[in-house]
Amino acid sequence: MSVARVEFFRHNIGEAEVASLLETLRGVFLTTGPKTKLFEQQLASYLGVTHAVGVTSWTAGAFLVLKAWGIAPGDEVIVPAMTFVATANVVSQCGARPVFVDSERATGNIDVHRIAEKITWRTKAIIPVHLYGHMADMRAIRALADRHGLKVLEDAAHCIEGTRDGLRPGALGDAACFSFYATKNIASGEGGAIATNDPFLAEQLLLYRLHGMSKSAADRYTARYQHWDMELLGYKANMFDIQAALLIPQLARIDERRARKEEICRRYERAFAAAGIDYPQVLTCTQSARHLFTVWAPHGRRDEMLARLQERGVAVAVNFRPVHLLKYYRTQLRGRAGELPVAEDIGDRTITIPLYPTLTDEEVDFVIDGVVRTYRELA
Repeated sequence: MSVARVEFFRHNIGEAEVASLLETLRGVFLTTGPKTKLFEQQLASYLGVTHAVGVTSWTAGAFLVLKAWGIAPGDEVIVPAMTFVATANVVSQCGARPVFVDSERATGNIDVHRIAEKITWRTKAIIPVHLYGHMADMRAIRALADRHGLKVLEDAAHCIEGTRDGLRPGALGDAACFSFYATKNIASGEGGAIATNDPFLAEQLLLYRLHGMSKSAADRYTARYQHWDMELLGYKANMFDIQAALLIPQLARIDERRARKEEICRRYERAFAAAGIDYPQVLTCTQSARHLFTVWAPHGRRDEMLARLQERGVAVAVNFRPVHLLKYYRTQLRGRAGELPVAEDIGDRTITIPLYPTLTDEEVDFVIDGVVRTYRELA
């Protein structure tokens, strides 16, 4: 295999992030402290919500939300089949059952018209995923959830900058969870946050993320010592200031970086459309966060296309395989091939190509040339 001429991803950590990190390392708090609080305030302001709670990962945040809502054994939660495993796993980790729904053909997002048929008396919540940074139809999902008395947790791991119908993640969901994993649009290696307009949920999450303790280290030690109590059985999932120090400067430049990715995606779309290559569409009512760019390989030729692109020096990945057909869920929930045909077709054909703000125009041309040549060889 040849060495990649264009890497799959390069992080955006620069001098501003390094300076912010050094300031934190030379200060008092490495754990949850003033930087975490500042980041939470800035993220809430950016999203237009009243509360943001920093956590150690998207997974930890989503799990805490479900626990705060009382999701438990015997319950069911609606999730899309086309997503990363964490979306389903947090439901299973609560002892509940994830119920998978097929995808829209155009976007890969959850097919809203297929949700109602999966709702039962056991259903307690819906977790729509804003796949690749393209928001799901939250107006329709909110209306459906309200009719059935369900909670909505937006999986916005890909979608800080996204909008649909003029609304951001967190505007219509009861909560929205974000990821700051190494390859996300802002990144701290690991990390996450929950956005919500529900003050009671925000208060509960602050307890759940730190063992159920009523006061954090910053609360206890910044001024006169304050005693704390344990109000509920919590977990260890608090964001810490080292993470926040890396995130704050990136959040300030997030729209600038999205604009560059938009330029790159438009070039991809023009070239691939001209070559007859299919890819997920961005609807006119949306602004995609442009987290990932995927193309759909010719039927039955995806693995060959992956290998040939790598040989040409284009690094690639697969995002995602349908979760209901992965070994664990096939075994536990008896997932069967053919039951969710659109998600399965996308999962069999999808290839993710490089997309990040520091891609040069020459590198974009190289990726386009590699994808088009390889597709034509296999189509």
